[in-house]
Amino acid sequence: MVKRSGAIAIASGFGLLALVIASEHSPAPAQSADLVLCDRLAADPADPDRPADVKGIPDIAPSDVTTAIKFCKVAAAAKAPAASRRALYELGRAYAAKQQMPEAISAYRKAADKGSTAAMVELGVLLANGSGVEKDEAQARKLFERAAQAGNPRGATNFAAISAGAGTPSDPVDARALLAKAAETNSAEAQFQLGVMMANGVGGPKDDVAARALFEKAAAQNHPDALDWMGNFAESGRGGPADRDAAKAYYERAAALGNEDAKTALERIKCPLVLKTKKGEVWTHLCF
Repeated sequence: MVKRSGAIAIASGFGLLALVIASEHSPAPAQSADLVLCDRLAADPADPDRPADVKGIPDIAPSDVTTAIKFCKVAAAAKAPAASRRALYELGRAYAAKQQMPEAISAYRKAADKGSTAAMVELGVLLANGSGVEKDEAQARKLFERAAQAGNPRGATNFAAISAGAGTPSDPVDARALLAKAAETNSAEAQFQLGVMMANGVGGPKDDVAARALFEKAAAQNHPDALDWMGNFAESGRGGPADRDAAKAYYERAAALGNEDAKTALERIKCPLVLKTKKGEVWTHLCF
């Protein structure tokens, strides 16, 4: 399953006026009021096109969807290519939030055609899962690869994760190379996936030391699966020194984030000795 990757109430009255005035007097390149408001309501925190001063929101608030569509439509008609493609992508997000999938897909396609890697990823997710459009894993794979080659970390992780389909399975060598590029952007998911490939020797040589270093970087960003793998590596001494206390700490953090494997490992590491009957049945666990 490939992964999908937002909003606050729009300012009104003098607050809205202040927002527009502030944008006009900002030292940054001038943006139209429509684009400012489109960004305010529908910008994606994971969009590489998002300006540094635009925070973005993970999910567009239901109360803001109609307003976002209104302003993003106007902003998408701008002549500036970068502004237009960002607004088109945000328009697609707004339509998707309103469950108007044909309109969302149309906006994503237009944004992708203009070079929006975020739109490529979202369109790829819809095609890979068959959401609102006929399922087409081959086309999804191409979109993820394009986005990844342009430096989008989510493009790389989805390219690596997509299941084989339409006769075009992901090339593990290409996937590993793209993940390595994405991992350099400090993407926790890319670091984790690349670590797994290195740990298993997929798409290149096996390298437990490098895998452990990647898991550690992703774990520092509270990636649940990376924390679990880091716990396993620390417990077994794989790729570095064995450290039972560190392993326990990693498992605890992963378990707190909902990782079921870590919960099981935590019980095992707390109760390492199992006493069995003559018939081989578990009698009790000795915990420390």
